[in-house]
Amino acid sequence: MTADLSWMLEDIVNNVPRARHAVLLSADGLPRGAAEGLAEKDVRTISAAMAGMQSLSRATAHFAGPTADRQWNQTIIEFAHGWIFLIGAGQGAYLAAAAAPDVDMQQISFRMHRLVARLGNNLTSPPRVSAQEGDGADGASPARREGTGGPGFVLPDLDQVISQVRGARHAVLLGSDGLPRGATSGMSRDLADTISAAMTGIHAYSRVTSQFAGVQEAPEWRQTVMEFQHGWTFLIAAGDGAFLAAAAAHDCDIEEFTTRLHEVVPKLRGHEAPQGKGAGHA
Repeated sequence: MTADLSWMLEDIVNNVPRARHAVLLSADGLPRGAAEGLAEKDVRTISAAMAGMQSLSRATAHFAGPTADRQWNQTIIEFAHGWIFLIGAGQGAYLAAAAAPDVDMQQISFRMHRLVARLGNNLTSPPRVSAQEGDGADGASPARREGTGGPGFVLPDLDQVISQVRGARHAVLLGSDGLPRGATSGMSRDLADTISAAMTGIHAYSRVTSQFAGVQEAPEWRQTVMEFQHGWTFLIAAGDGAFLAAAAAHDCDIEEFTTRLHEVVPKLRGHEAPQGKGAGHA
């Protein structure tokens, strides 16, 4: 990347109050530019983690809902001490930005997308994500084709949340070992296993980025949110190293949905295996 493009990243840091850092990276995890303030080794670490994050984010597209158009829009990571935002920045390029907890999210999103538009002469639009292999032409979700996980696998408390929030689709509880402990009645065990594997990786990459959000001695990861053209997927902390993954339609009230998910977490903790306690705690 030329020096002038690296300088353009300063637009986010200098003009968005509470913004902290900005990095431009390639899809294979190589840094292509960074705003001032990050050590070179940190830029390399963040670039590699963000590349892995966007790849795994896309892998959860079918969890968000059945559709032929599974375009990934952005991934947002929330810590107690700050935010991280990741968007596409052209063919094989991505833009990551970090900010304090009280940043104006609309403003930083606007600046990030405006910067991508300004980089348009050098970077083309990212490819749209096609349907995953194995999906039928009818667009049916894997969960419906494979059947549900059975009575012993269904978590009624999660089912209640899904039934009461318009647009909510699925939810699965992951143990601290990354294995599914139970799910809503619309999910198969195969889908739960697949999503659990992807979400475990997403959690690991999220933790790696904590210093990008801001220096914190004991960073507290709260959630990672992935937005697609057709829906949302969420990964939230569920205590003692456990996680809760969920999916919703794009027109779902995500504030209501995530609030309800956080409220149900205490009722789910008995499903976490005792030997898994503490592993993977953020």
